[in-house]
Amino acid sequence: MRILALETSAKSVSAAVVEDGLVLASAFQCTALTHSRTLMPMVDAMLKNAELALPSVDLFAVSAGPGSFTGLRIGISALKGLAWTLDRPCVGVSTLEAMAQNLAHTDALLVGAMDARRSQVYNALFRAEGGVLTRLCPDRAIALEELCALLPAGERTLVLGDGAQLAYDCFTARGIPCALAPAALRYQNAVGVALAAERAFARGEAVSAQALRPVYLRPSQAERERSARLQKEANPL
Repeated sequence: MRILALETSAKSVSAAVVEDGLVLASAFQCTALTHSRTLMPMVDAMLKNAELALPSVDLFAVSAGPGSFTGLRIGISALKGLAWTLDRPCVGVSTLEAMAQNLAHTDALLVGAMDARRSQVYNALFRAEGGVLTRLCPDRAIALEELCALLPAGERTLVLGDGAQLAYDCFTARGIPCALAPAALRYQNAVGVALAAERAFARGEAVSAQALRPVYLRPSQAERERSARLQKEANPL
């Protein structure tokens, strides 16, 4: 199966084509330019340079969240447009699971942590063993102190994600043994999205382009401000 994957959940942007676990082409950029400006030219150049035709893609995949609200919307909208024109299925995968895919070859407890602001991290735990990832909890937005209390004890622990340093500092300050994942493998990329999507497709989790939706885990700032304003209007005193 040939999969085209996009990753736009954070500062970096990437695209990849993976076929039966083999990376045919990939592109990555982390230059602080907006994803709306860089994503589609990157995809177009990647396909042309690799002499790959878009109609040869069997499945379209994207990191569906958690992550930047704007970034996720850009990636999902772009993917929906590509898949819609070809009437191909789509898979939205967890950003945290795609990130953990980078370290599936290790034997360790993997702690995915993305900075969610407001003293929280987006987090999920995975056990990597023999090249197989096992999810230990759902994706969640929790405080670092709560995450410390939920970590299994006595396991080799690797921390990854753009919130890895925050989590690492919190863990070590509390005497929890852990290590940062290597910088080259610490962050999400489209190859991990494609590999996670391949497993999701096998589980029957593909959807149509129309049905593909982001997973935010918590309301956006605009939604929180609107809710607060409505509550204030309803209870002026």
